[in-house]
Amino acid sequence: MILPPAILGMLGGGQLGRFFVTAAHELGYQVWVIDPDKNSPAGQIAERHFCVEYNDYAVLDEFADGCAAITTEFENVPADSLEYLAKFVPVRPSAAAVSVCQNRIVEKSFLRDHGFPHGPFIAVNHENDLKNAPHDLFPAILKVARFGYDGKGQATVNNREEALLALGRFKGEHCVLEQRLPLDYEVSVVLARDENGQVKCFPSGENQHTRGILDVSIVPARASACVKSDAEDVAARIAEKLNYVGIMAVEFFISRGQLIVNEMAPRPHNSGHYTIDACLTNQFEQQVRAVCGLPLGEARAHSCSVMVNLLGDLWYDGDNYREPDWAKLYAVPNLKLHLYGKHHARPGRKMGHFTVIGENAEAVQKVALAARLAIGIKD
Repeated sequence: MILPPAILGMLGGGQLGRFFVTAAHELGYQVWVIDPDKNSPAGQIAERHFCVEYNDYAVLDEFADGCAAITTEFENVPADSLEYLAKFVPVRPSAAAVSVCQNRIVEKSFLRDHGFPHGPFIAVNHENDLKNAPHDLFPAILKVARFGYDGKGQATVNNREEALLALGRFKGEHCVLEQRLPLDYEVSVVLARDENGQVKCFPSGENQHTRGILDVSIVPARASACVKSDAEDVAARIAEKLNYVGIMAVEFFISRGQLIVNEMAPRPHNSGHYTIDACLTNQFEQQVRAVCGLPLGEARAHSCSVMVNLLGDLWYDGDNYREPDWAKLYAVPNLKLHLYGKHHARPGRKMGHFTVIGENAEAVQKVALAARLAIGIKD
């Protein structure tokens, strides 16, 4: 075990890193952060913030010398940096596991090769792959293989011609073409896995997206016990095949009653933010525990919950930039507001979230949706 007051390293300094720093501090650890953003939310509260790129090997050497273990808050940290650090200090999750989730072609191939439920897809490395794509794959979604998130880097295409035009807009980036499936609803499973292979799954969340960005997560998910159990089982088996250590999320489509893996995230997840207020152990404390080799905490929920994302659009009234009226949220006694300390709001940027908790699922959903409307979120 790695015990306090050891120094933990975090690659990435956004809101997920900020919550990790808070959880680590509460457990008695110190945290160093690497993030090239001088206004990094995690860097603001860490013991040290190295404002450099992730491949600055002089800083990586200092990290390796000073940190007892290292983790990451997003999947696009260069795998080479993780591999380099792993020569000197434990890195959890491993570069090998993270690299599978960094590239949608590799990710989809991993799911296919290990027999996990997935939708029809093809890899698109050049135009000819689209020209030869099966006709029945359309309508489809074309997604860039790397660096796409929150609806960015993807396009809905109804036929081959639209797919070729979209590929041109993506400037020849490698992509995956995924059949667009009829969607019943979406769920996600956030889990922790330790170095001994023990897995703790948080309760499954039901997710609703707007313009490709998570809007609302409802826990417990309004899904059958069988669907939730199957989702947890698939997520745990994916973590096992990756030899994963840390926190990961698996997002699922439910299509015509069938469970389909959509994406994997090798880190804490937006849909797991409800755990901060509704679970005995939240996903960030669990991340600290997994990274440090501590026993995993109890992951069960003590309350029903609804989490609502707060995007930068709320800061704009037409062309006017102003702070939202937070008093409307503070007036709700069972609502917990979390703002991320980001330097500037812009449309589509995740600036915070709130979670409503309570004993009755329907009442919690009613209060959360009313608060969402009161603060000015429009469908």
